[in-house]
Amino acid sequence: MQTSAGSSPVPGTYPVTFHPHKMNQKNILDNAYSQSIIFTKSHYENFPVVSLFIPKEFRKHIAVVYQFARQADDLADEGNLDKQIRLKNLEEFETKLTQCLSGKFEGEFWVALYNTIQSKNLTSQHFYDLLSAFKQDVVKKRYETYDELLDYCKRSANPVGRIILELFGIIDQKAFQYSDSVCTALQITNFLQDVSVDLLKDRIYIPKVEWQKFDVDEKVFEFKKNNTNFKSLIKIQVEKTRAFFSEGWKLIPFLDKRIKKQIIMTILGGEKILSKIEKNGYNVLDNRPTLSKIDYMKIFLKAYNG
Repeated sequence: MQTSAGSSPVPGTYPVTFHPHKMNQKNILDNAYSQSIIFTKSHYENFPVVSLFIPKEFRKHIAVVYQFARQADDLADEGNLDKQIRLKNLEEFETKLTQCLSGKFEGEFWVALYNTIQSKNLTSQHFYDLLSAFKQDVVKKRYETYDELLDYCKRSANPVGRIILELFGIIDQKAFQYSDSVCTALQITNFLQDVSVDLLKDRIYIPKVEWQKFDVDEKVFEFKKNNTNFKSLIKIQVEKTRAFFSEGWKLIPFLDKRIKKQIIMTILGGEKILSKIEKNGYNVLDNRPTLSKIDYMKIFLKAYNG
């Protein structure tokens, strides 16, 4: 296998040749996975990606998947680059993924990702779906219908859940459907949590058809008019999202002890954010709810005993 050529490396990477039959294979993989775990621990926020509930032998695989998604997300979102440059960077990142899947690597990270995808028999399309959602974030700032939002979630969040199930050898269509409900709920929860943050990027993920039900328009968001109509709008979004979580709880019986408690903790974390939104009077324009250390402790104990 040869190094890739003709594409500029993502910052922090460099061309590397990976020969599975050589003795340094393990060193390359061990270093790459170690870097992914360090990267993951330094970046995640609300929902622990590498937790004590995850068996040690799986943490490196989850970390490298997280690093893939986060690096792509940063290419779509970070800095003040023109959208055409962002799209170009994402296209280059996608090219690196394609090269990786064919055994050509721009750096050790891609070696680890390749090893995870191959050894755990992951569906590569999930990774391309994630990239399509990140590209959409660059060009799409408003959503007209709820179906449009769900289509975005289908590519931005649901693939992650399916990847996690595949990592643990869970291949069941019902489990995938319930996982999709969990991930859609988590994604929309994040949108509700980040209304004030997304506004700074001129993004509103709450569909316009939902605004219209409560006589809410752009100016309500722009001038942060946390009036009765806006609160009613957010209240309904919270209720809809809770319904997705409710459906998602049906995933739990499909899980074994290696992953069950982590998924329970993740769902509880999402539901807690929704509860904080309710407690704040649905004022997501001025308040961004987050989980405290005490919240994490309570959620951990509840999941541990669940």
